[in-house]
Amino acid sequence: MSFTTDFLAEVSQIVSKLDPTAIERCVAKLAEVRARGGRLFFLGVGGSAANASHAVNDFRKIAGFEAYAPTDNVSELTARVNDESWESVFVSWLKGSRLTSKDGIVVFS
Repeated sequence: MSFTTDFLAEVSQIVSKLDPTAIERCVAKLAEVRARGGRLFFLGVGGSAANASHAVNDFRKIAGFEAYAPTDNVSELTARVNDESWESVFVSWLKGSRLTSKDGIVVFS
């Protein structure tokens, strides 16, 4: 088999394991956040920080959400890590952003 054939077979196997009902529940939750005027906060570290930043772009540009990722502001993030701790950096950032029950949080791992 070629790389391409192996790759497509693996993609097909992964896609067949996705739960359409779970995906639709996620979409419904996101629609609820937007309908109530909430914001989306995307959290991630390492490569997931890059995914969070990209998601902010897509959700703002394509889906019309107000969206943010704390890792997009390296100065604030590293100041909080330095002054507080890595363990609490996202919590304190979200408090500073005045997170409310209208908002949504998406965590990439």
